[in-house]
Amino acid sequence: MLQQTRVSAVIDYYTRFLTLFPTVAALAQAAEPDVLAAWSGLGYYRRAKHMHKAAQVVVRDHQGIFPRSAEELRKLPGIGDYTSAAIASIAFGEPAAVVDGNVERVVLRLFPGNEESSSPKWFRERATELLDPESPGRFNQAMMELGATVCLPQRPLCLHCPVQTHCLTRGEHQAPPPKKMRKRQVAYALLCRKRTGTNQVLLEQRSSSASLMPGMWELPEVAMFKDDDDRVEITVRHAITVTNYEVRVLRFSEREIECRLPAGANPRQWMKSSELSSLPLTGLARKVLRRLQIMPHEVR
Repeated sequence: MLQQTRVSAVIDYYTRFLTLFPTVAALAQAAEPDVLAAWSGLGYYRRAKHMHKAAQVVVRDHQGIFPRSAEELRKLPGIGDYTSAAIASIAFGEPAAVVDGNVERVVLRLFPGNEESSSPKWFRERATELLDPESPGRFNQAMMELGATVCLPQRPLCLHCPVQTHCLTRGEHQAPPPKKMRKRQVAYALLCRKRTGTNQVLLEQRSSSASLMPGMWELPEVAMFKDDDDRVEITVRHAITVTNYEVRVLRFSEREIECRLPAGANPRQWMKSSELSSLPLTGLARKVLRRLQIMPHEVR
């Protein structure tokens, strides 16, 4: 959950996730939509899909016992060099060096002059040279924390660094420019109705082959015309990867579905408002439905 996501955003999700899936077996037996629903709002949904598949492999091929070495861990879906080294060293004490962006920065300060020729293999070899084999888990966490809180790319806290006497390149490092975000305007349709005393909203399921958020549920996308300004219920901004979206949500009546929302390849379904929290919704759909008070805020 912490990969590319802030700690403050993860804590509540982590607690709820472990309540729903307290063991590897429980996660393996869960249906994928339930796993995605528990993850909904965190983004980067491939992480959840990979974790679910990894749990199934652990139960099926390892009798529910988690592999203890980085080499074996790398065979699980979604686990690469970084994650396997982190698990093996922190959970099982294997002397495997963890290398993330923060560790790379520390390594470059201790072994300067290699910025252009360095490779992932070079970083792993240098980090392994530094690793304390007697306490690899703590050492790895210390290296990551050092890079994240002290050895910063800009305005590093060199006077507070515990290894400043070994540092050969004090001061700021030139950071690569951030990726330029694209801008895009989109519109989504909001259709609500009441049946047998139950509030319902129309949702559309993304294709299972979609490159982003496959299989997730969202509001149906709709073309916006010049005379649709009066339909705008809410406007929100939402960022996904390298795109900033300006999103307009247009309200339609049920009788307008055929003329404004012709049937497409993706399935649509009326969903009860009371069941929205248990659906694998996209982060944008969750944001909109909560702001419009169609979906209740979760009690934490």
